[in-house]
Amino acid sequence: MPEISCFHGIIIAMYFESGRHHRPHFHARYGEYKASVAIDPPTILAGALPRRQQNLVLAWAELHQKELLDNWHRASQQKPLQTITGLQ
Repeated sequence: MPEISCFHGIIIAMYFESGRHHRPHFHARYGEYKASVAIDPPTILAGALPRRQQNLVLAWAELHQKELLDNWHRASQQKPLQTITGLQ
């Protein structure tokens, strides 16, 4: 799964499988925790993260919503994804 960002120990990745993925989203991993996160609006779709990391991921997604949607469209066309700056 292509990684597009990493911050505070959280890895953000995105991929697209035609026929399976309809709602634009990305995947967040933190240690053994994993979650699928909708892009618009930023919402946890499945899985779980610790509360602090969940809040960081949702805030980051809100800040980078346009870049995430651009990457979603790139992934759907099987184009290389762009790296997105993490939280400092």
